[in-house]
This record gives sequence, structure tokens and C-alpha cells, in this order.
Amino acid sequence: MLKSRRSLLSAIAAGFIVGGLALPAFAAQLTLGFAQVGAESEWRTANTQSIKDAAKAAGINLKFSDAQQKQENQIKAIRSFIAQKVDVIAFAPVVTTGWDTVLKEAKSAKIPVILTDRSIETKDPSLYVTMIGSDFTEEGRKAGKWLLENYKNPGDVNIVELQGTVGSAPAIERKKGFEEVIKADPRFKITRSQTGDFTRSKGKEVMEAFLKTDKKVNVLFAHNDDMAIGAIQAIEAAGMKPGKDIIIVSIDAVKGAFEAMMAGKLNVSVECNPQLGPQLMDIVKEVKAGKAQPKRINTKEGVFPMETAAKEFPNRKY
Repeated sequence: MLKSRRSLLSAIAAGFIVGGLALPAFAAQLTLGFAQVGAESEWRTANTQSIKDAAKAAGINLKFSDAQQKQENQIKAIRSFIAQKVDVIAFAPVVTTGWDTVLKEAKSAKIPVILTDRSIETKDPSLYVTMIGSDFTEEGRKAGKWLLENYKNPGDVNIVELQGTVGSAPAIERKKGFEEVIKADPRFKITRSQTGDFTRSKGKEVMEAFLKTDKKVNVLFAHNDDMAIGAIQAIEAAGMKPGKDIIIVSIDAVKGAFEAMMAGKLNVSVECNPQLGPQLMDIVKEVKAGKAQPKRINTKEGVFPMETAAKEFPNRKY
């Protein structure tokens, strides 16, 4: 009986092939291991959601890890992905250095690696396929350019700076781009600079300290909107008007920044687009298929001054 059933199935299969119809091939689902920085800001939350939604829409099995802003957690996650033999690894590096050892392990396992949002420093660029994200140096330049073109008050301009996470690509590059532009006018000087770790609470805390020690602050340059929003609270608590007494220039252009701009408390936000998910999933599929990629893929972004906030706000997705 069993033999006759097998013969029947073989005959059916042969019939499909003879008739020009191949039996359906069930391709294995592609698995992506993604190690996220954490959930330190509105931007990061939107970035995570974009990746999760896009993976689902693309039919990609996503193994997701939240590093809680610690490099050691990301390294553990990447090693876990290697052990699980995922098809592709992607991650947003907490800091720029210290990745070579784990990425060599991924390379030895023949698992391609994609960097998202942030770059790394390595002497061996073959350790990753491509980097998709923003040009942070250009974002810093845009912030500096807006300030030079729009700050009209006479005299020296004392700027305090809230930096992002120490050693991270956005903190290093946004500072570099901003300084590159403002040095064109000797009136503009950064008088104090400290990390706010990209969080509202730390942004508020550091701004409070700035205001206690420095009574002549004209401008705040914040490396992200969350720190700027925290700083706004500190400025108001000190009895000053943010956006008027202290001009505030920030980066990200999240909804919270637009709300602050519409309230007249934030002067400008340079866009850093977190919606990388769909583009990332396309690249993951292409990489797995062996298609060559450029080493750097930049996202398109704009600059949103206070005056445009109300009109633009309904279009914001993050």
C-alpha cells in the first residue's frame, strides 16, 4: 500500500514536470539580525518602528536586540546572531571604534554586515558591506549655516553645545560640521560643550549647569531634539524665554521639535530621517542575492526653521 502511494506521488510529480509545470519551490525565509542602539530619543523610537514595520512588510524574519546604549550589549547581540546563523546582520553602532574583532567573526562565518544610521572607524572596510544613513557632518554644517545667516544681534555670540553620546559618530561629526562653518565668523564662539547623551533628562541637567556658571549664553546648539527639549525646560526654569533670550538650533526634526517650534521655543531643527526601514530591507535582499552595493548610501533631508513648523507638522511621520 505504502509503495503504491509513493508510486502515485512520483507519477503526479512527473506529470507536473512533463506538462511544463514545475512543483512549487519553497524558498527559506531570509533572517536579519538587527542590533539597535537603544531607545534614547523620539528619533530612535521612530527608527526602530520603521525597521520592524519594514521587515514585516518585506517578509523578512527579524531578530531584534536593544543594546540600551552599551557597546558590550551590541557585541553580545552580534555574536548571538552569528551563533544563530542569520543571513544578514545590521546594526547602528553605539560608538565608532572597537568593532573589528566581532566583525571579523561575522566575516569568518560568511555573514554580511550592514551599518545603519552611524558609521564606524576601521582599518578594514571589508568588514561591512555598506553604510546607510545620514551625513552627520553635513547636518552640523546646515545647523551652522542657518545660525550665521539668521543671527542678527550685534557683538560676540556665545554658544553652548549639548553633544551626543561620547565617541558616537553623530556627536563627532555634527560638532565637526558645525565648527567648520561658524569659524568663518570670529564673533561666533563655543564657550561650553558637554555631552547630554542624546537624552532629555541629561540635556536638562547639563543646561541647568551651563546657566548656573555662564550668564551670557546667546545660542544653544543641541546635537539632537530630545536634548534641546530638555534644555528648554532648564531655560524656562531659569526665568528666560527659549527661542528668544537664547536661540536654539537642533538636529533631528522629530514631532516634539515641531511642537516646540510652533510654541516659539525652538528656532530651527535640521532633519535626520529615521525612516530607514524600507530602504534597509531592500538592501538586505540585494546583499543576500550577491548584488554589489556602494560603500555609503545617504538619506535625503531638509532644514525646518520655526516659521515653517505649523505648515510642515501635519506631514511629519515621526
